[in-house]
Amino acid sequence: MSGEDARRAGPSRRHFLTSAVGAAAAGVAAIQGGGAARAAEPFHGPHQGGITTPQQRHSYFAAFDLTAARREDVAALLRAWTDAAARMARGEPAQPWDGGLRLAVPDRTASGDDGYAKPDAAAMAGDSGETAGLAPARLTVTFGFGAGLFEKDGMDRYGLAAQRPAALAELPRFVGDQLVPAQTGGDLSVQACADDPQVAFHAVRQLVRIADAAAQLRWVQSGFLADAGAAQTPRNLMGFKDGTNNPPTDDAATMAQFIWAGDEGPAWMRGGSYLVARRIRIAVEHWDRMRIAFQEQTFGRTKLSGAPLGGKSEFDAPDLDASDSDGNPVIAENAHIRLAAPTANDGARILRRSYSYNDGINLTAERWPPWRHELEYDAGLLFVCYQRDPRSGFSRIFERMAKFDMLNQFVTHVGGGLFACPGGAGEGEFIGQALFAAA
Repeated sequence: MSGEDARRAGPSRRHFLTSAVGAAAAGVAAIQGGGAARAAEPFHGPHQGGITTPQQRHSYFAAFDLTAARREDVAALLRAWTDAAARMARGEPAQPWDGGLRLAVPDRTASGDDGYAKPDAAAMAGDSGETAGLAPARLTVTFGFGAGLFEKDGMDRYGLAAQRPAALAELPRFVGDQLVPAQTGGDLSVQACADDPQVAFHAVRQLVRIADAAAQLRWVQSGFLADAGAAQTPRNLMGFKDGTNNPPTDDAATMAQFIWAGDEGPAWMRGGSYLVARRIRIAVEHWDRMRIAFQEQTFGRTKLSGAPLGGKSEFDAPDLDASDSDGNPVIAENAHIRLAAPTANDGARILRRSYSYNDGINLTAERWPPWRHELEYDAGLLFVCYQRDPRSGFSRIFERMAKFDMLNQFVTHVGGGLFACPGGAGEGEFIGQALFAAA
């Protein structure tokens, strides 16, 4: 049996069909006995899951525009989302069923003037059902707040503008950016990660359904990660290991210094982190025509081992002062690894948690001889990173990279966003509750 088959053969998601009392009881016993529970990540805690969680194999990222008219509606949405995410992380339906085979339907006639504000939680539809029989697959759901939650089009529409962190400043426009508005920004973000792609997509699908009239999708991006094993760094679509230089997530002092927000911002963000997402299209056809030696010079690493040029193993510290027999730098001045190094960026560090994507093909037309029309892959990297402050993290690092990185001839940033991910929620709390209590 393959690893994928083994994951799918886990105990069923409990309480899904209440008509089968015996089967439900057996499912509960199996989970309590440790079967599927071993594939479940805790939802509640001081930090949100999906940041320092060992990276899962699949991701589904979604950005939302808020359509709710009142702050209470946004809080109600976040409470419903938190409850649903916690349930799905345990392997349960997003919301309780009504006690039979039939899914309950919201009574919109009693829901208030906006159709969302006052639904009876017991009357909400329970779940779309496509993960019945699947284990939780280490599902995590990470929520983020965009600038539009605090102020949009010059309006403080929810009375939260005074609580906007200074670190949630708009990202600068970087050299080479070709950001598509329909794939950029958002008032809220959700990233579901799991070892089963259906579980990840299901989680976002349920949150979209629950959002109803309070929020609507702006853009989405699915992603995948090679199953390299816990001891191996996964490779991106360019064939190089991705994430070698990540800070150690088990080092509390390092996480506090570089990843978790502290006392420098509003109290509601303590224990949270700032997420930068960038949809990066890779010209894989162009890259595939390059010689391996050139690819290695571009990255500053050997392709097979991941070792820095001049080094022997992946995690060797790159020697940025080393020269060859002709006096040229062993690691080129515009190599990716040199420009990204903490020593070249005043010690800045970020936690990468990226996923590859493949969205099919696009038609491209060259505007110079021989004026070819051809198809190209719409494939690349959903770059995701977390940091204590994007101004001293991602922006500090990427400003020079955008200008000088050799990789720029193969990659184009076409979308993404910046989001403040608050700390985790305790039992009975919802994500962002401290923000709404402080406003």
